[in-house]
Amino acid sequence: MMLLVVLTCLLAGCLAQRPHPCSSPPLLSGSLSVSTQNEKLWMYAGYMYDALGERIRLTEMGTYENKSFTFDALLLFREGTVYEINKHDRTCKKNPLKADFHPMAIPKDASLLGQIVLGSSSGPGEGLLVNTWMGELPEKAGKFISTVTEFGCIPISTVYHTSQFGWVLTSFFNNILGIENPDQLNPPDFCLDAEMKADEEEPTDFLSLFLNKL
Repeated sequence: MMLLVVLTCLLAGCLAQRPHPCSSPPLLSGSLSVSTQNEKLWMYAGYMYDALGERIRLTEMGTYENKSFTFDALLLFREGTVYEINKHDRTCKKNPLKADFHPMAIPKDASLLGQIVLGSSSGPGEGLLVNTWMGELPEKAGKFISTVTEFGCIPISTVYHTSQFGWVLTSFFNNILGIENPDQLNPPDFCLDAEMKADEEEPTDFLSLFLNKL
């Protein structure tokens, strides 16, 4: 009985601790979806995220203004380069990438909105403890609201506002620690001879990168 009391007190103490801003694991892979308030854009993508090498790979499909699309992009932030890859035709476009790399993290100055359980707290394994935060986007571009897991700081969702789309919601799922095939974060062989195209408008964020290709 005494052991049960001690364990109960320890559990209550853990749950009572105030959550702190956190950083997601440096190597992640999984899937995400993007939807917009004005319903112009819906997208599903597989993603690979490497914070150590500042690399992101996105393989996407979706609709924009009722037109379907597919898109495969490799973003190399340290090199300032984005590759648009077409595996079927074995072709590659190489463009400048102006955007800075922003790690998946809750900034230290973010404000905690609340802690909740997704699912049920009635039994073990029936729910997921998550924290929701609000903060400022880089360069004071507006506010964001992000939800991450309490344990591991795994991203669940992020929402922010844009003048073009209204509210933009990104949801993460099927997240896995690590990257199963790291070679996917390097340009394919048929991309090595691609020349940089500097005549196009340089993308400054994820949505501008995507819209420049439509």
